[in-house]
Amino acid sequence: MGWFTAPDYWLSRLVFQRALATVYLVAFLTAALQFRALLGERGMLPIPRFVARVPFRGAPSLFHLHYSDRFFAACAWAGCAVSAALVAGLDAALPLWGAMLLWLVPWALYLSVVNVGQTWYAFGWESLLLETGFLAVFLGNDEVAPPVVVLFLLRWILFRVEFGAGLIKLRGDECWRKLTCLHHHHETQPMPGPLSWFFHHLPGPLHRVEVAANHFTQLVVPFLLFTPQPIATAAAALMILTQLWLVLSGNFAWLNWITIVLALPVVRFPSRPPAVPGAPLWYEVVVLAVAALIVCLSYHPVVNLVSRRQVMNRSFDPLHLVNTYGAFGTVSRIRHEVVVEGTLDDVPREDADWREYEFRGKPGDPRRWPRQFAPYHLRLDWLMWFAALSPAYTSAWFGALVERLLENDRDTLRLLRRSPFPPGEPPRFVRARLFRYRYTTWRELRATGACWQRTYVREFLPPTRLTEPVRRS
Repeated sequence: MGWFTAPDYWLSRLVFQRALATVYLVAFLTAALQFRALLGERGMLPIPRFVARVPFRGAPSLFHLHYSDRFFAACAWAGCAVSAALVAGLDAALPLWGAMLLWLVPWALYLSVVNVGQTWYAFGWESLLLETGFLAVFLGNDEVAPPVVVLFLLRWILFRVEFGAGLIKLRGDECWRKLTCLHHHHETQPMPGPLSWFFHHLPGPLHRVEVAANHFTQLVVPFLLFTPQPIATAAAALMILTQLWLVLSGNFAWLNWITIVLALPVVRFPSRPPAVPGAPLWYEVVVLAVAALIVCLSYHPVVNLVSRRQVMNRSFDPLHLVNTYGAFGTVSRIRHEVVVEGTLDDVPREDADWREYEFRGKPGDPRRWPRQFAPYHLRLDWLMWFAALSPAYTSAWFGALVERLLENDRDTLRLLRRSPFPPGEPPRFVRARLFRYRYTTWRELRATGACWQRTYVREFLPPTRLTEPVRRS
């Protein structure tokens, strides 16, 4: 079938595949370095406990068949190795069927992680990586030109990501309609970056321009992805520029980067395509069957997209093949932070020697400037932002976090920037307090050197201690 392939997009496919493999590498590295404290046998939300109550058909995962911390680590580091091999271009050295199987490996491994990841993996970019990674399996290698239908389906994902995010904003917080959300968002976003303070202090009219440009990019430009070239390339380039602006303004894990990756196969790079034979019949049949499956599974996401009760970041199938996306339908006006402290004193009085735990990414010490972590994902820090929004978000894991801090648990402390207690001397009590944080003004920054100013609000968790040593299987 002569229409089946698009030779002019061979370089677009190559750039897309290497970039996607890089995102996979970051995702597996994040899993390998953080899982023990979050999901391990002694973790806050242990995988063995989860798979005991959730059947395989509800959350397909290798870890239903067997779980141990060693096995999880092997899977995560294997994912890193395969992703690195794909970054290096190993798929191009394999036959077509071998390249497809190689791309299937990181998808299956990461699906296994996400489906047992519980609250720690309940983010839209997890499903977005899986949906994109599944289609990458069928994009082919140097033996065939890129299939038109797979390129179209990748645009379909990008359309839903951008248009869904635009609609959820218009249907959500009125500040998006009034063009005023960015008066607050740079200050109240989950994890500010090193430039977020400066973005917040941009002039008000420029904030309105930012919001208007965002609406145009998310509500108008996505339709241009399906127009002829070079209009489609221009639309993708505008989306990439918008995402890079977001990269500069905050730490959103790999959400912005995977969106940029999705825009790459839309771009038709000026290059001469190599001569390749036609696609084999079996490959055409497989690709068309997958395309038909994706079209069928798109029904519920489309219904959600046009519904007035649109929900964000939801999967309608356990394999995360077609999902809904969106972000920041509501923007907080005030930033609250949960500050966790411990003491060695026998009596937890207010005037006791309370020492603050320092997290890697979330605001703590007002004088400590935010750092750039994205695309790496600090999962505990993100959940601490949700904790400050409402204690309801903490019911599954916050008590376990406090318990492990009281034990000076090594794996948990590795998630933090610094513990105020030496390894052999755990605190006798741990407490949590809620503070209001705001960015300092230019004058305050020059006078104090602090980028934040914080004010005590209320007690979040009263002083807590271990009544007896905790035993875990």
